[in-house]
Amino acid sequence: MGIGKGARSDHLNMNEAFAAYENVRHRLPDVRRKGACTRLPDLDALADDFDVFFLDAFGVLNIGERAINGVPERIAGLQAAGKRVLVVSNAAGFPHAKLMEKYARLGYDFAPDDVITSRKALLHGLRSEPPRRWGLMATESLGRADLEGLDVTYLAEDAAVYDAAEGFLLIGSAVWTETRQSLLEASLQKNLRPVYVGNPDIVAPREDGFSTEPGAYAHKLADRTGVAPQFFGKPFGNIYDLAFAQSGHADRDKVLMVGDSLHTDILGGQVAGVKTALIAAYGFFGGQDVAGPIAQSGIAPDFILERP
Repeated sequence: MGIGKGARSDHLNMNEAFAAYENVRHRLPDVRRKGACTRLPDLDALADDFDVFFLDAFGVLNIGERAINGVPERIAGLQAAGKRVLVVSNAAGFPHAKLMEKYARLGYDFAPDDVITSRKALLHGLRSEPPRRWGLMATESLGRADLEGLDVTYLAEDAAVYDAAEGFLLIGSAVWTETRQSLLEASLQKNLRPVYVGNPDIVAPREDGFSTEPGAYAHKLADRTGVAPQFFGKPFGNIYDLAFAQSGHADRDKVLMVGDSLHTDILGGQVAGVKTALIAAYGFFGGQDVAGPIAQSGIAPDFILERP
């Protein structure tokens, strides 16, 4: 991955993105164990060893709006062999139906219930919360599907909307700006309220670099206002609870979490008690060295795959 420019802000490069995750380690789960980092070519090398595959999306299934070459066919082969394949993704910004349309367009055949997103984890968590007037970080043009029944107002440039909210939901940052971030920080500094983060990712790999995701803005809020955001999605256990429930509470020794990020996919899989495989040539690391970041972070996967 290289450095790219976006309309909103500069995209981060890999080293900057890795450093950003390291800087917030105090808000992430602790490392539970270290894997052997066994190097293998691709998922086919592990097909006989696992019954259930949890797959990240960005960097494993796709880069932005492109499927990774050969991966739809490999996933179809796992499914044909009777393996249970679930997507476990921090893709909170998209309504579920739109996400399913995207995967179908890219050549994947997943049952809707087998796509477990941080959006689902957030909505599941909100079931136990009292009703609130929520200020919403999201892309309004994507619509309110899945959010029916919630009292949400999109956050834009009106400071009064921020001050009127009883809590905040951070699910998509594609149209977020530094002006909006400043308004949110100022409102929280005046009156601390709950901040629920539907996408803990700091970055996501795109065709032209790394985009800045809701997790990055949530950590800035925590640093600048003292608010303690509640995160839903990898590496936190709430998304894995949903994935295990959907997979029929499979034997965890037979489950493999596959992802491109140490701090979300690999750390999250370890916290969930399953084996992990890091994709080295696509996504977060994009073919760059992974040994150094593994050593620096102390987050060591069981397997390192050249490609999905």
